[in-house]
Order: sequence, then C-alpha cells, then structure tokens
Amino acid sequence: MNNKLFPTFLALSALSLSATVFAGGNHAGGHSHDHEDSAIGKPGVAAKASRSINVEMTDNMRFTPSDIKVKQGETVRFVVKNNGQVKHELSLGTQKELLEHLEVMKKFPDMEHDEPSKVTLEPGKQGEIIWQFTKAGSVNFACLMPGHYESGMKGVIKVGKK
Repeated sequence: MNNKLFPTFLALSALSLSATVFAGGNHAGGHSHDHEDSAIGKPGVAAKASRSINVEMTDNMRFTPSDIKVKQGETVRFVVKNNGQVKHELSLGTQKELLEHLEVMKKFPDMEHDEPSKVTLEPGKQGEIIWQFTKAGSVNFACLMPGHYESGMKGVIKVGKK
C-alpha cells in the first residue's frame, strides 16, 4: 500500500469500525441498544420467525423478489441465495444508511460484514438474515458491492401496520 494512503486507510478503518461498534450494542455509555428499535427494526430470534422468504441475487443486478410485504411486529427469516457468478450482498437499511455504506464500500470493496442486517455471499452460496420489523413503513435493501446498486440491485420491504 502506498505510504501516503496508509494514514487515510487507518482513519477510515477506525471510523468504519467505530460506527459498527456503536450501532451494534453495548458501548462506553453503558447502555445497550438490544431493546431499542432502529428505524428498520431489530435482529430477530430464529425461533420466533413466522415465515421464511427466499430471495435470489443474480448477475443481472436484481433481487427476486425486490418488493416484499411484511407486517409490523413480524419476524422473518430471509433465505438469501447468490445464483450469480460474482459476489453479491443483501444489506437492510434506510435509504440514507445504504447510501452512506455504499460510499465506504467504494473505497473498501472487499470489506467483510459481521452485522445481523447484512449477508455477503460468494457465487452459489446461501445465507440468511433473521429480522423483526418493529415499525410500519418501508425498509430498503440493496447490494452495495461497487457498481451493483447503481445498476439497480435494490428493493423495498413494505411493513404494514398491525
């Protein structure tokens, strides 16, 4: 790595990691986010999943389905399969969160994710996200691999009121 870029890399890495730590639960403030809901809901408990939804990712830069309906309070198991020949991911978030993470992914395309709202899959692989939708409205999802979102690899989950 170019010695001039190394300090920038370190700073961006630290910033990225700190955001993950603060978003993920306990931190220096001593309180936990475990019982708080984000704008998109919270990680679900597998035993409480009311249904499974299969989502396919392909190299035509689309999710199938790309328009999903759930109910407020529902916990869903998303079974995500990469049917393409390149790496894809499914990231849940608000539009703002996804666009911010997209910019980080452009700088660090090989970034590994270890967050309950994201799954990154090599070609032919399958993974899952278990998520509880606590608020009515819309939750966005996208593949944030460089170029994929821009090519239309995104979708929306419509969360209906109880």
